[in-house]
Amino acid sequence: MSKALAGSRFAVCLCTLAISAIAQAQNAAEHIVTNVTAELAARAADHGAPMPKLRTAERVVPGDVLIYTVEVRNAGNYAAESAVVVQPVPNHMMYVADSAVGPGVDVDYSVDGGRTFGQPEDLKLAGAVVTASAADYTHIRWRLRNRLKPNSIAYVRFRAQVR
Repeated sequence: MSKALAGSRFAVCLCTLAISAIAQAQNAAEHIVTNVTAELAARAADHGAPMPKLRTAERVVPGDVLIYTVEVRNAGNYAAESAVVVQPVPNHMMYVADSAVGPGVDVDYSVDGGRTFGQPEDLKLAGAVVTASAADYTHIRWRLRNRLKPNSIAYVRFRAQVR
């Protein structure tokens, strides 16, 4: 597949990136809504010094690294206690190790399509005895340690590289 064709195919996937992150909460009355955006890290010069700049990931090619930002919003009338957000690593992308972040969150990962989660050192591929690598991650889970007040927003992020 040519890079141009691959880039346009990925662009279509990314432009329709209403990948609905799976929002889970302990209390069924909680109403967690998520919105995902993908941006490409680019370099721009500011007074001669290189500065990182994010731009919309409209067209990407293999090797590009995208920064995914997941907006986690409590659209309910009550505070969300211990909200959990699960985000799949998009197809044709490879999670960048140690890049999942967010304030006041615990992060764990899945290598089996989101059925089970664990810390990197505990993840094994089916039938394997060696520890899985970040390239094997299929899903990322953020567990918010703090309550999310009504109409409040939290942001979590991760990086992934186009395969």
